[in-house]
Amino acid sequence: QVQLVESGGGLVQAGGSLRLSCAASGGTFIVGWFRQAPGKEREFVAAITSIGASTNYADSVKGRFTISRDDAKNTVYLQMNSLKPEDTAVYYCAARSKFTLVILTTPTSYDFWGQGTQVTVSS
Repeated sequence: QVQLVESGGGLVQAGGSLRLSCAASGGTFIVGWFRQAPGKEREFVAAITSIGASTNYADSVKGRFTISRDDAKNTVYLQMNSLKPEDTAVYYCAARSKFTLVILTTPTSYDFWGQGTQVTVSS
């Protein structure tokens, strides 16, 4: 069983930065971040593999967000720069324990979820 604990959310002005952390216990193959705004479906943001540290990003965050991992701490980070009001959402850390050839971007492909952390970007 994998447990995920997110931290680092908060309120920031447009153009600002935040760093989210996801501390994972247990073995994972992929750790990803999703977000869900009120009235919208949960959407993929970014993910990183445990082998080779391959990454994948949603087009909406490319060039602004960076996902990374610290294996010594079993923690995955999401550095968010140049934040926009449309980035406002609850951000969820998710993990997949099974191998896959490509980084999957649908929520149903991930087995374990954190409790979520609120990110609010004011204009």
